[in-house]
Amino acid sequence: MYKKILVTLEATPTDRTIIEHIKELALLMHSQVVLLHVADGWAARTFGSEAVSPEVAEDVTYLEKIKAELQIAGVAATAELAFGEPGEEIVKWVKAKGCDLVAMSTHGHLIVGDLFLGSTVRHVRHNILVPLLLIKAKGAT
Repeated sequence: MYKKILVTLEATPTDRTIIEHIKELALLMHSQVVLLHVADGWAARTFGSEAVSPEVAEDVTYLEKIKAELQIAGVAATAELAFGEPGEEIVKWVKAKGCDLVAMSTHGHLIVGDLFLGSTVRHVRHNILVPLLLIKAKGAT
């Protein structure tokens, strides 16, 4: 059912909820997992894939760590780093590369809050055609 799952990561503790869920789901479904983090700091937004900064180096290290964790658990995983505005980059990735499911952790904001504050989740859910799995991060309010 889910041959390829895109898991978006923020590189924060919020990620643990979606990582643990997808680890089990991918094993059950024999899915390939693609981990995607969008670097959105000044250097990343200004220089894109040419950006060199401590933030970008930390993002690459983080992605490789999570990829290794999944692979050790028996999940086929790859990792990719994008640059720019997270919502736009996630949608662009889905449209260009395709997947059967997008999985994201949420902070648990109310829908009304999302309407006024804007959110990556709101942008993604309105601009992709594949199923979107949203899991509220443990400890989120």
